[in-house]
Amino acid sequence: MRKTIQLLLVASLCGCVAAAPRPDAGDQRVNPIPISPIPISPIPISLALEEIITGGIRQHLSDPASAKFGTVLAGERTSGGRQEIVACGTVSNRISSGAYGDDKAFVAKIYPDAGSSFELAAMSDGSADSRLRVQGLCRAAGLPALDAGAKL
Repeated sequence: MRKTIQLLLVASLCGCVAAAPRPDAGDQRVNPIPISPIPISPIPISLALEEIITGGIRQHLSDPASAKFGTVLAGERTSGGRQEIVACGTVSNRISSGAYGDDKAFVAKIYPDAGSSFELAAMSDGSADSRLRVQGLCRAAGLPALDAGAKL
């Protein structure tokens, strides 16, 4: 009887294994940030906010463990009665050859009043055109566009 209970306990714990999130297959959808007169207040990036941003961006990279982040700027605003933090920055990661690829610009939204949920608004694919579009979204949100290779 005792061995049966121990066996059941061990079997029930086998499903309690943490798994890393699977990276996005590269299907980048863009949720536009509307240009509006909503004022944005620049905020310092705390360690908790940095973890939310880097963790959310890593989920959209082909090699999340190799991610190297450049400058990340954040601003806080209220839109539609909902508090949101807009973050703009750059990231690079290893490509299939093992070398680091070009910096990718990104813009993301974090909703502190919804359990700090993360939403990737846009990420460039490395081309100059897509980078300009993402920088335009950052400017539209009220944050300065970041130069390629800008590091903290």
